[in-house]
This record gives sequence, structure tokens and C-alpha cells, in this order.
Amino acid sequence: MNVEQFRSYCLAKRGVTEAFPFGEQTMVFKVMGKMFALADVTIFESINLKCDPEEAMLLREQYPAVLPGYHMNKKHWNTVLMNEGLPDKLVKKWIDDSYKLVVAGLPARVKAEFKQL
Repeated sequence: MNVEQFRSYCLAKRGVTEAFPFGEQTMVFKVMGKMFALADVTIFESINLKCDPEEAMLLREQYPAVLPGYHMNKKHWNTVLMNEGLPDKLVKKWIDDSYKLVVAGLPARVKAEFKQL
């Protein structure tokens, strides 16, 4: 997966916006204003994804390319190294999981708005 494929995959999801709140190099994807994915737009060596804490630990044990979230809450975020040969299908599943986790945690009012999209 390259940066364009990652960006397109994230933006295709309902309620997603792209922003650069941390500078020109870090693209951030949010669903209804809440972050679910981040990546360096120029280097694209890794992506950060939100993850259930128990699942995060299991993924880190199972995959050497999955590390505690760089510059993030290490309990809830993983950094996925993109140059380690992970199948795109697996990375997409993790993006989906991150997105769903954030959607599930939205406040009721925002979740109702999300359903209207």
C-alpha cells in the first residue's frame, strides 16, 4: 500500500475528513472530528491507528511491524511499519477496525448525525 492508496481508502469511509493539524507533513484522518488514522505524507514509512488495548498488545506480539503508537497514547494506538511486507488486506482491516472503534465511541448526538450521512 502506498500513500495514495492509504489516503483514498481512508477518505472513502463515511464521515471522514482529512486535516494537517500537526504540520504539513502529517495527514490526519478523522471521522466526525475524531482521529482514527495518521501518517507522514512525504515519507510514508508508518501509519498510526487506534486499536482496542487488548488487541493492540496481541498485534504487537504477533507482528514485528506493529509497535506502540509513536507520539500517541501507547495503550490505544499502534504504529504500523509500512515497509515490512504486510499484506494490504491486513492493513485495510486494521484501518477498518480503527474507524469502527472511533465510530463506536462517538457521543450519541454525534452518532445520530453520523447515521444521517
